Amino acid sequence: MGQSVTPGTRHGAPAGAPNGAEHDVPGGPPRTVGELRESGWRSTRVADELRRNAARRIAAGEPVVPGIVGFTETVVPQLENALLAGHDMILLGERGQAKTRIIRALVTLLDEWLPVVAGSEINDDPYHPTSRHARQLVLERGDETPVEWVHRSDRYGEKLATPDTSIADLIGEVDPIKVAEGRYLSDELTLHYGLVPRVNRGIFAVNELPDLAERIQVGLLNILEERDVQIRGHRVRLPLDVMLVATANPEDYTNRGRIITPLKDRFGAQIRTHYPRDVALEVAVIHAEAELPDEGVPVSVPGYLEEVVAEISQLARRSPHVNQRSGVSVRLSIANYETLVANARRRALRTREPEAVPRVSDLAALVSSTQGKVELEAMEEGKEAEVVAQLVGAAVLIVFRRRVTLSDTAGIVSQFASGKVVHAGDDLPSAEYLAQLRDVPGLEQPARALAGPDAAESPAALAAAVEFILEGLHLTKRLNKDASGPRALYRSRK
Repeated sequence: MGQSVTPGTRHGAPAGAPNGAEHDVPGGPPRTVGELRESGWRSTRVADELRRNAARRIAAGEPVVPGIVGFTETVVPQLENALLAGHDMILLGERGQAKTRIIRALVTLLDEWLPVVAGSEINDDPYHPTSRHARQLVLERGDETPVEWVHRSDRYGEKLATPDTSIADLIGEVDPIKVAEGRYLSDELTLHYGLVPRVNRGIFAVNELPDLAERIQVGLLNILEERDVQIRGHRVRLPLDVMLVATANPEDYTNRGRIITPLKDRFGAQIRTHYPRDVALEVAVIHAEAELPDEGVPVSVPGYLEEVVAEISQLARRSPHVNQRSGVSVRLSIANYETLVANARRRALRTREPEAVPRVSDLAALVSSTQGKVELEAMEEGKEAEVVAQLVGAAVLIVFRRRVTLSDTAGIVSQFASGKVVHAGDDLPSAEYLAQLRDVPGLEQPARALAGPDAAESPAALAAAVEFILEGLHLTKRLNKDASGPRALYRSRK
């Protein structure tokens, strides 16, 4: 097991002890190979290090990867199995399913600090050096070889696979500057190491692996399996210790490339991710990920509108008008939520209200945030806004039926029969909604029930509830709605 010490960073003062700490070494962290041996520290493979720390979290009832919502019963057990088995893994799923988030969270399972040979470019193990530089240094200085400590954040490398990715990017290349300094081309010291060697004894991630050219995949496989590589004609042995993780879209989704069979076989675990299975999980993801500024007008989002935002994404994933092969990312829900809040805050700033509460009329602003997140099936130009409006309307109707129970629907509707109307719009102050309640008194009781405890102290919350009920009556064909720009008018259907 890795020994607990209190190392310093390469660039700073001593810091905290590693995660897997069992006891501290008196007198500060070891600074030479000899001191490291005396401390009792032992090197382990990356897979064993991850397994050890994952097992500790599981036994303690802690999440193996923090900050992941909605995968507790599905993805997380597969992930835990892969870690305990010491397998390289590939995460398969459409865009926006937290694949990259999961991979980056694996870094927290590494010990916080790791000793390396001082000056090493590839995190050489002080006991088993790999690079020419480290081997020579250990041979010359033995137990006096200086040791540095690397933080776990420096033991992670990530590459977005693109068709122009080269062997030089991943493995390395001859450095012309070193050649100009007088070294021979055949000298291993002329090499400039690529991303994979530089995360030796760490985690290397490839996003969208099928987009990597097949010849590059072969090079990656060669270094992971055969532990050697040829660069500009000379063969270099690189016995690296790397945990390989990758992401890819399902094979029935992407035709841009494929994973070569030998490399696919290298992964011990293929983990299928998914979108939130229900509205509650989608809302939980929104709460976890949405970024709302603290400054300015305070915002309170009604729970029923949070559900509407989540339902829009759920409906989009089933809509025949949306290209399902490209997926509907959770980022759609997050962006729509942030846009909804922004529109409500903009109104509050203009009307000088002390609080911003989103309303149904604010949902019209979601066209801009939705269009950029979904790919629509082929249709006439300019129909995108219409598709989005249909999704929004369907979402509001579902939530209305789930959330609102009207004891006297006919009585409310009859109050419009004499020609009474209610004006709505995302630019109207809350006071105007409340003034209109005098003309339609039947709306007040269900609106207060929907707004809950906030109704008594928040005119904005009550106004939002009034508009939601009016929109529900329109969508259930009890009232007519005349819309023009940001304004709408609800009236009798007769």
